[in-house]
Amino acid sequence: MSANRPAAVVVLAAGEGTRMKSATPKVLHALCGRSLVGHVVAASRELDPEHLVVVVGHAREQVRAHLAEADPAVRTAVQHEQNGTGHAVRTALEELSQSGVALDGTVIVVCGDTPLLTGETLKQLSDTHATDGNAVTVLTAEVPDATGYGRIVREAGHGAVTAIVEHKDATDTQRAIREINSGVFAFDARLLVDALGKVRTDNSQGEEYLTDVLGIVREAGHRVGAAVAADHREILGINNRVQLAQARALLNERLLERAMLAGVTVVDPASTWVDVSVTFEPDATVHPGTQLLGTTHLATGAEVGPHSRLTNTSVGAGAVASFTVAEGARIGESANVGPYAYLRPGTDLGPKSKAGTYVEMKNATIGEGTKVPHLSYVGDATIGEYTNIGAASVFVNYDGEAKHHTTVGSHCKTGSDNMFVAPVTIGDGAYTAAGSVITKDVPPGSLAVARGQQRNIEGWVARKRPGSAAAQAASAARQESEGER
Repeated sequence: MSANRPAAVVVLAAGEGTRMKSATPKVLHALCGRSLVGHVVAASRELDPEHLVVVVGHAREQVRAHLAEADPAVRTAVQHEQNGTGHAVRTALEELSQSGVALDGTVIVVCGDTPLLTGETLKQLSDTHATDGNAVTVLTAEVPDATGYGRIVREAGHGAVTAIVEHKDATDTQRAIREINSGVFAFDARLLVDALGKVRTDNSQGEEYLTDVLGIVREAGHRVGAAVAADHREILGINNRVQLAQARALLNERLLERAMLAGVTVVDPASTWVDVSVTFEPDATVHPGTQLLGTTHLATGAEVGPHSRLTNTSVGAGAVASFTVAEGARIGESANVGPYAYLRPGTDLGPKSKAGTYVEMKNATIGEGTKVPHLSYVGDATIGEYTNIGAASVFVNYDGEAKHHTTVGSHCKTGSDNMFVAPVTIGDGAYTAAGSVITKDVPPGSLAVARGQQRNIEGWVARKRPGSAAAQAASAARQESEGER
């Protein structure tokens, strides 16, 4: 357990976010596989706080349900009316107090719309707070353009924070300051509780401002300090879809950089997108135009792309998936997928197997070395080892009411344009003829032929399509043939 383990982290996530212009609450908008608030909660968890409380308000039932799935241990506190950041924090502390929690130590307050904030930076804030003996420590950042942000005014010579001055209230000298307030703070818990009781609402918004706590604590003789974030982009808040896209690009860049430094080849980072939960092994390769989502994992030597989207899919060592869409699938070692394949949930490709061009699979287990090379649908099926499924084959798994299973054994050769009408079993080593509709089980080592006898009707075109191009071509061919005799 860290010596600077916070007593609590409070996440402010009660706002509506009207500038998103969305039916979805702002903090539930997603980037790189997590919601905005999900990213903040994950970073906060890296501090190992004794308590983690998310303040909810707008669409609180939706947000609560999301949090219960993302992090069941999170507490929530309801801010019924959005009366300011100070009121939100007070709501969280009252929730803890009513549960019998007496806070003693550090309380970290973070914003629920800052998905780029890292656990490392929060640890830096917590450590600075403890080391400097501050009553309050504000996380700050130096930005290229501070327009619109609250400026950090420090005491000359000592570096203590004397004020946070909003842009509209700042003098020209203060507006030249590039160090800004992030809205993220570390507080001494007992001083915070006391100061929140003294925060007034005689301001233009009639709200309780959390920043007023700094002045109250300082007037009581306590030190207010600051910790400067190494990368100012971490504190960026999301207020509209433009900022959401910008944050997504920044986070994606961070994730790809981490992967490349760990030994992954990303051929074109600008066209590659990954989720935070994607994992890699060294020497995996990602080609341009690829999206790796959910819990997708690429093993050593795996190659994915170009132009592929894999969701919750594992790709084995040495496997290749090009121009592929896969969801909830497992691609075994040295397997080959695509181009233009679609692997749906429950697909399990064995080692050295193949799902080729325009092949769709669903809930199918494919044995080692088995190939489904092209233009086929395999659904609700088990296929053994080293079997070849002919082109344009369909596993007919649905009777209009229920799905049924097909089993094809090992070392089978099935002809092109086969229909396997489930439930049906093809024994080991069996063959099926091209164009067959297989409705009965085929014993091991048998040849199944299930098609009508071919019948040629001589002269049909001349009788039924007289004068047509086909009739003329047939007549010319017949005359040529007769002339050669």
